[in-house]
Amino acid sequence: MSLLSLIGDNIVISNEENLSVNAALDITCRKLLEQGSIEATYLEAIKQKHQEIGAYYVLAPKIAMPHARPEDGVNKASLQVTVFKNGADFESEDNGLVYFAVTLAAMDSDSHIQTIMALSELFQNDSDIEAIISAHTKEEVTDILKKY
Repeated sequence: MSLLSLIGDNIVISNEENLSVNAALDITCRKLLEQGSIEATYLEAIKQKHQEIGAYYVLAPKIAMPHARPEDGVNKASLQVTVFKNGADFESEDNGLVYFAVTLAAMDSDSHIQTIMALSELFQNDSDIEAIISAHTKEEVTDILKKY
């Protein structure tokens, strides 16, 4: 299964500045909530976990993968890509500002292994990450993601 089949039109390019953690998380889940792929409880679970243990979903400099447990409110396996043109501070001491986030909504712990593998491949490709961060349109982001 390609990443694009899970992303569909769930690409957000945000030009907002000085976002709070909660405001940034709201943006990373906006499309998934709008289409009913996740419940509001899923977003709240991410925020709650952040309060408890910090930015567990910031994987590397510039990159985050917000997610919670499937039972926290996933209705349909899906992904949302968010590009923060001005960076978002998720309070990750080790990794700094996030410019590229992929929100993961998985139906169960096993079925998203292929998705994680494809995302891992993408996250390791610095030139594609930089190209996504530099993109100005959803189409530009989509063209890059077609490879995965």
